[in-house]
Amino acid sequence: MRIRRKVSMLVLMLFMLSIVAGCSQGGDNGAAQQEGDTIKVGINTELSGPVASYGSNAANGALLAIEEINAAGGVLGKQLDPLSRDCKSIPDEAMSVSAALVGEKIVAQIGPLTSGNVAGSTPVMMENQIPLLAPAATAVNVTVDEKTNKVRDFIFRVCYRDSDQGQRMANFALEDLNVKNAAIYGSTSDDYATGLAKYFKEEFTSKGGTIVAEEGFVNGDKDFRATLTKIKSADPEFIYVPGYYTEVAVLIKQAREMGITCPIGGGDGWDSPDMVSVAGAEALNNTYFTNHYSVEDPDPAIQSFVEAYKAKYNKLPDSFAALGYDAARLLADAIERAGEADPVKVKEALEATKDFPGITGTMSIDENHNPVKNIVVIEYKDGNLISR
Repeated sequence: MRIRRKVSMLVLMLFMLSIVAGCSQGGDNGAAQQEGDTIKVGINTELSGPVASYGSNAANGALLAIEEINAAGGVLGKQLDPLSRDCKSIPDEAMSVSAALVGEKIVAQIGPLTSGNVAGSTPVMMENQIPLLAPAATAVNVTVDEKTNKVRDFIFRVCYRDSDQGQRMANFALEDLNVKNAAIYGSTSDDYATGLAKYFKEEFTSKGGTIVAEEGFVNGDKDFRATLTKIKSADPEFIYVPGYYTEVAVLIKQAREMGITCPIGGGDGWDSPDMVSVAGAEALNNTYFTNHYSVEDPDPAIQSFVEAYKAKYNKLPDSFAALGYDAARLLADAIERAGEADPVKVKEALEATKDFPGITGTMSIDENHNPVKNIVVIEYKDGNLISR
């Protein structure tokens, strides 16, 4: 989702920053947060709007983790107090929610999910020196200002970057699927999808592959047949479709109806139960996407999380639920290591994270506030998700 800030929104942002300026110093804010028996944690996610599936599941994962942490005694002898709010999948609303949460004296914020919505929250969190943990914002510029190459001091993520997953899918197509040429048909509406397309193309061509067609769609599109006809005529061996499930499920369904049988791949934006319900299990056969973990992984810690999530929410946890869970547990770990609920000290503890055992992989935070971790490729097979 692109961020189109109008002058009025800039004025609103400055107004909100002025409201919370009184609690903008990390140390002072942290001292206030340690009063009483709770530590307030903001959860700013997309509970409604176009990517509500992502935000709701991530919030559920974070809340489950906090419930478990509190049941085990909390952090520093205190209970975590989650303040869950809806940013409505809108960057400016994400900014407003962050400003309100800062006013409620949170020690840190989990979310939003998409890179554009995190960008909406970033000025507030940076100004007030309060850490933001982005569960699934994969754009490179989330944690680093690409114009200045400066790390955004208080912004962290627990997911991999678009560059990592774009390259991973390119190598999977070349090496595992043995294709020599590919088409790219992705969303042009947001930095997430355009970034994936860029990194896929760079890696694919640098390893000897050929791009035979490049096309784009706009978020909200419903009919992809005309462009799919053009792509079909180029006879690709593989089609890379970076985008969100809301469009991708319909696109794949129409591609299969048109007789396009080649493998199709994408990124973690595909991860939603709606993929199967909209596209159909048969249409999704021979499709693949990069993801953060597999619900089928037999690791005992992962299966314990899966069972706990199923018991609480009556459904399987997707990768966004797992990332939300990891974000909350990583934050609790950092607060414990910081020794007090002071945002600046928590930020420093996050920077020092080494070998944290997450559901989405063991992670260490690098100098750019990105986790060093593995990337899983998931295959749809008869409606089931299979780790490759």
